[in-house]
Amino acid sequence: MSHYFESDDLKKFGDIGRHAKSLADQFFKYYGAVTGTDGALTKREKSLIALAVAHSERCPYCIDAYTTACLEAGANPEQMTEAVHVAAAMKAGITMVHAVQMNNHLDKLVM
Repeated sequence: MSHYFESDDLKKFGDIGRHAKSLADQFFKYYGAVTGTDGALTKREKSLIALAVAHSERCPYCIDAYTTACLEAGANPEQMTEAVHVAAAMKAGITMVHAVQMNNHLDKLVM
């Protein structure tokens, strides 16, 4: 293996229940119900959210899977890229809002 991530391993995702089939079955039932059909969100919208989260969480398997899923659900590359930018902006904002904690502590130390 030349690196940790092997794209062919994504095909093995269905095997996660090898040692706990009932748990995997429950997971896949839930996963399919959440991501597999239109609900309050369309399958396309869900795929865009999943792609953004995949980038934020840095999962190359999910990035591959949801790049494909987005295209299959009718999203275009511009929408996909914008979704990734939303995730990046959220991640930056989440990091920056913690400066409030730093400032609160500085106020205690400096005053």
